[in-house]
Amino acid sequence: MKLDHAAFDRRLMDSLRDGRVEEAATRALKTYGTEIYSLLASIHRPDRDADDVFSLFCEQLWRSLPRFEGRSTFRTWAYAIAWRVSSRYRLKEQSRREVLASSVDFAALAKQIRTSTASRLRKERSSRLRRWRETLPVDDQMLLMLRIDRELDWKDLSRVMNPDAELSDDELVRESARLRKRFQSVKDRLRELLREHSSSPD
Repeated sequence: MKLDHAAFDRRLMDSLRDGRVEEAATRALKTYGTEIYSLLASIHRPDRDADDVFSLFCEQLWRSLPRFEGRSTFRTWAYAIAWRVSSRYRLKEQSRREVLASSVDFAALAKQIRTSTASRLRKERSSRLRRWRETLPVDDQMLLMLRIDRELDWKDLSRVMNPDAELSDDELVRESARLRKRFQSVKDRLRELLREHSSSPD
């Protein structure tokens, strides 16, 4: 059954208004942790790096959740956190440290998600298309995964890819147009790779 993101957001906001941050964080991780870890593991190699970044994501989620105001969907907001943490990790702007865990259950849940998802991803990485994707710049990989695999709309994509900016409506429109153009360019590059492979002798 498809997740009702709006209903999830309403329950999350109710928990936050009542001060039940741990409950909200645990529900958020159970609902979206697997897909976010999958995204991070598609970008960061080896798996140990993905584990580190996911731990940093969990820490940032835990710290930031009380400030979530619902100006975007929680899913978009969580992806923006994941992208920010991933970018800083790759630029070595953020030190590696373990997930903040005042809740043992929350830390155990994060570990469970990493373990189960990593096993599945190792099987998926054998696909040719995935290998081609991995030849692209990380920003383009993220754009493809969020648009195709996660089906984010263009405005949400603009928010995720610019996590430190408060974009106005006009800026969202311009950034969405820029991302559409870039997305088309990336798809054209993948089609070119497909044609080259199809025309080459075995």
